[in-house]
Amino acid sequence: MADFFKLKENNTNVKTEVLAGITTFMTMAYILAVNPNMLSAAGMDAEAVLIATCLASFVGTLCMALFANYPFALAPGMGLNAYFAFTVCGSMGYPWQVALFAVFVEGKGVVGTIDLLQKAKFVKTTSAAKAKSRR
Repeated sequence: MADFFKLKENNTNVKTEVLAGITTFMTMAYILAVNPNMLSAAGMDAEAVLIATCLASFVGTLCMALFANYPFALAPGMGLNAYFAFTVCGSMGYPWQVALFAVFVEGKGVVGTIDLLQKAKFVKTTSAAKAKSRR
């Protein structure tokens, strides 16, 4: 484990990292109580939200650890969830299914835009390189 996470290179040890992990979990654990409460106000099943919150936090944090080798814990953002539950579903009156679909479409739009920009950058750099090689 120490070799995989390059603990010596990062000037740390297993004990320090375990203590940091416990501390991080304790500071973020409130999300496991607040998120289901908040989203159940929008009509979502609190137990399903709790399970989804736990799974999303686990998978996100695991990906940060294994793929990026960063000690970052990830969890759902409470600000957007409050907006979703109390403004979109509460004040505006949209059902949570419609609001969730809007979040999905927005996410696809952001990812699609980033993908398009990356492709445009690739075409630009390849075209520039081909133009230089022809000269």
